[in-house]
Amino acid sequence: MAGASDKHPWWGPARVPFLFLTPACMSLAVAWSWWQLRLQGLQMDGVQAALCVLGALMAHVGVNALNEYADFKSGLDQRTRKTPFSGGSGTLPARPDLAPIALNMGVSGLSLTALIGLYFLWQEPGRMLSLAPLGVLGLMLVVAYTPWVTRQPWLCLIAPGLGFGPLMALGTEIVLTGQASWTGLMLSVLPFALTNNLLLLNQYPDVEPDRSVGRRTLPMLWGRAGCVPLLAAQYGVAYGVLLLGLALGWWPMGTGLAVLTMPMALTAWQKAKAHADDMAELLPALGLNVGVALATPALAALGMVLSHG
Repeated sequence: MAGASDKHPWWGPARVPFLFLTPACMSLAVAWSWWQLRLQGLQMDGVQAALCVLGALMAHVGVNALNEYADFKSGLDQRTRKTPFSGGSGTLPARPDLAPIALNMGVSGLSLTALIGLYFLWQEPGRMLSLAPLGVLGLMLVVAYTPWVTRQPWLCLIAPGLGFGPLMALGTEIVLTGQASWTGLMLSVLPFALTNNLLLLNQYPDVEPDRSVGRRTLPMLWGRAGCVPLLAAQYGVAYGVLLLGLALGWWPMGTGLAVLTMPMALTAWQKAKAHADDMAELLPALGLNVGVALATPALAALGMVLSHG
């Protein structure tokens, strides 16, 4: 048991390596809000920004832990072939005694996110109509993700992007600047499309196990090779909107630093196209795809901040 606890600690269901996606996406949301406030000669509230990031991070912990708990209870965890990018953490099959902790972790993460949202509404009741629907939709997506969303192929495709894109971005913008903007919505297309691709490609190794527990994903319906054009389309949407916004002056030119990941995205797509049904050869594509999802919004945020100079 000592060896199992060393290899699979109690926090395993949080899937810590996957949590880096939250600060990557939130860095762009915070940087965009900061940029807008700067143009108005205003200062950003650092405490509120930190609470926005914490709330998003706790929501991510919540969905990870609840997903691990549900997959353990359904038997899916015992059937998946683990990769560094898919198949769960393997914590609960190795340590079933942690199942109640995983459930409590999930509920606690969501509860803390909800409390932070209520705090923002208590501070600014006038934002109720704009902020509350985003928060409620986000919590609904988290709670419904494993039992329901994963059985609706198209919703399963876009649900991750909705959470890490428009919901996080617009919620942060409302809290920090007082209102959402259509340019902020367009900017959120970047993490929206790339996070969708992150989960889409990570579903490739799990097609057969997912089918065995009643999930319905696009790689099941279209086949892995059939989803490769969708992967390319979402990359195209992400970088296309970024370049369009730069050309039309929607956001500072430094945001274009994000295009540095385009070669990585192209290579990921090429490898996915060449090895869609060969899981061993597909692993480099999964790794590159993760790198694109993490680095692109972070580089856009960095470039936006550097534009200040």
